[in-house]
Amino acid sequence: MTTEEIQRKVKELEIRSKKITTHLFTGEYHSAFKGKGMSFREVREYAAGDDVRFIDWNVSARFGHPFTKVFEEERELTVMLLVDISASHLFGTVARRKKDLVTEIGAVLTFSAINNNDKVGVVFFSDKVERYIPPRKGRQHALFIVRELLTMETLSHKTNIDEGIRYFNNATRQKSIAFLLSDFIDEGFDNDLKVIGGRHDVIGIKVYDKMDMQLPDAGLLQLEDAESGTIKCIDSSNALVRFNYQQHFIAQSDACKNWFRKAGAELLHIRTDEDYVKVLQQFFIKRI
Repeated sequence: MTTEEIQRKVKELEIRSKKITTHLFTGEYHSAFKGKGMSFREVREYAAGDDVRFIDWNVSARFGHPFTKVFEEERELTVMLLVDISASHLFGTVARRKKDLVTEIGAVLTFSAINNNDKVGVVFFSDKVERYIPPRKGRQHALFIVRELLTMETLSHKTNIDEGIRYFNNATRQKSIAFLLSDFIDEGFDNDLKVIGGRHDVIGIKVYDKMDMQLPDAGLLQLEDAESGTIKCIDSSNALVRFNYQQHFIAQSDACKNWFRKAGAELLHIRTDEDYVKVLQQFFIKRI
């Protein structure tokens, strides 16, 4: 993309993301993720219905009638996006590529965080960490993240989710909300997932294409693995071939669900031709 095309696309994503966060996620994002705790704000006169546990007895004794303490939520949160940019995300047969879906979801999550005055940062990874954007606040920072989501290209075609998880764990000391966006065509990251699941609020977002799950009945097909470059010919007209292909996807998805469950984390599934806004909104509402 040219610089002009990138700027236009960034603006489009900003407008779309702000519309979604303003009209569809109003209150849901804020309520779904709790702050660090409650901090004292002020003392005011006690009113009927106030919690008696918060009566300030010293002030009440001084003025001769009850006063109560008022607290407010310590809201500031840190949101981290762990974004898989390996070559398999360039695949897509319906509506958009997996990379395009990840970019849109990442933009919406970024503006949701910024609109709530939370910090947001990103770890881009393939089979190694390729870029780290430290968490900050503000519109300009959000626009920078969206630009990177749009233009970030991998230096390696392969995937190692462990690398991204470990880097995040070492780089982030305070408790964060971590969104792990990937097609999860990888394995062996369950132990490190448990580590961050115990320290952070972790949400996995599995993006996949219809053809990741189901082969069309289209005769002989020549398929190339985007990450390894391996080429294989298969007969998609064979019902057993299509069945085994689907079963492999289901088995991999079930294993991934199990790893997230054991880590105390959550996992969402979003297909490239699905309405990701509804999936995210339902997720936010469920957590309230």
